[in-house]
Amino acid sequence: MAPASGSSLYPRNTLKRIIRAHANRTLSKNVDILIFLDYTLFLQDLIREASIRSKRDGERGISARSVRRVRDMSLRKFKG
Repeated sequence: MAPASGSSLYPRNTLKRIIRAHANRTLSKNVDILIFLDYTLFLQDLIREASIRSKRDGERGISARSVRRVRDMSLRKFKG
């Protein structure tokens, strides 16, 4: 379901405030959007790899164990 007109998928101002608190440099105007998109790509990759791993191990669905097994590999892919 698409968000209502004028609303966003996440609170932009809150995310920008968190990013500014942790960054010691100037940020571009849309850095929050780029970070959100990178985060969603990371989650998508994590779930895909966990699904592959659980099927290969003969599990019926994705378990926390299968996510933990692929977590480090996915984190390495998205390290900046």
